[in-house]
Amino acid sequence: MIFGAVLLLTWLVLLLRYPSRALPVSLAAALGLGIVAAFVVWEDSRDEQRLERLQMRVDYAPQQCPAGRPLLVLIDNGNSVALTELRWKIAAYAPGDTVNLAEDTYTAPRYRGPGELLPGSQWQDCLPLPTLRQGYRPQTLEFRAERLQGAFSG
Repeated sequence: MIFGAVLLLTWLVLLLRYPSRALPVSLAAALGLGIVAAFVVWEDSRDEQRLERLQMRVDYAPQQCPAGRPLLVLIDNGNSVALTELRWKIAAYAPGDTVNLAEDTYTAPRYRGPGELLPGSQWQDCLPLPTLRQGYRPQTLEFRAERLQGAFSG
């Protein structure tokens, strides 16, 4: 914090004392930072659009999954590039309600995806339940994948 303030003060002094030399350098640096910022924003929006094209379904399926992992997750990669990494949180809702009944604690399960999922491919796995608030049964709830974070090749 202090180092940044010293740099800013130094730059301001140089700009006031030697405007003919400091102004072109300052404009070039601002242009460079602007280009980098625009590239980062563009890449983030591209990944966000790709994450939106992923189709994820989370169902409580104790008949199809082992006892300790009753959530069946299906992922369909509808993108033209491979998914290389995927992380998400599971939310649980009572039908028609907007209150997340899954507790978001430090000990809550961390959900990770299939590794590499090629374009047009599907992946499914059974995962553990998140910790639910007291008094709710998983068979009465709807589960959703939220806060998706991922990376794609290309």
